[in-house]
Amino acid sequence: MKKIIPSIFLLFGSISVWAQQYGDATLAVGTSQGTFSILYGHDWEFGDKKKFAVGLGGRFTSYFGSNQYYRTAPAELTSGSTGPFVIFKPDIEANIDTFLIMSPQVNSINLLINLRYVLNNRLHLGFNIDAIGFSFGSEKDGTYLNFPEGAVSTAKPTAFNILLISDNDGGSLNSEFYARYFLNKKWALKAGAQFCFTEYTTNTEVQQFPEPNDRFRNKSLMVALGMSVRL
Repeated sequence: MKKIIPSIFLLFGSISVWAQQYGDATLAVGTSQGTFSILYGHDWEFGDKKKFAVGLGGRFTSYFGSNQYYRTAPAELTSGSTGPFVIFKPDIEANIDTFLIMSPQVNSINLLINLRYVLNNRLHLGFNIDAIGFSFGSEKDGTYLNFPEGAVSTAKPTAFNILLISDNDGGSLNSEFYARYFLNKKWALKAGAQFCFTEYTTNTEVQQFPEPNDRFRNKSLMVALGMSVRL
């Protein structure tokens, strides 16, 4: 035991770790929808060449859209399961209803996880995803379309956000595949694809089949452009 403990400290001491702080401002655009987001991150770079990085941060996202369709959200309805393999299960279309919101607008603040790889001094590739946080925004009128003549209801952004697996997720979450191209040692251009979930909870359980439900989700794939700065 006396030999093992010093060996453990020697092992971790031999792993080179550097920290880096940065900020992002990003605009993303899709079909009749978009987001503006700002991000602060703290990455830990590993190895002598600092090629790989893992980090944490915080992100504010403001989503806005026009005539967006929100589908039944809970995994137990969309896939008939909530287990870890729900991501591989097809949707059960008979269980999925639609709630149309004319002008959705959701604001979210989330803790995020970041992964990054350095190709060279100028070009970095990465992926980030929101993990947990909260959302807020005003109530919106919408139309539940699976009623013979449409049923009008009000809805507000689901307050609590949590990353789980596929439709087990709750609330509004943002994620990005991105590339950063550094113009100099501090400033970089950023481009990529943004995948944003937004979720509303209706004031009544407008869906009744196969069981009552008041949560509806929109999934948006958008083109993202922005700027990054090392802090």
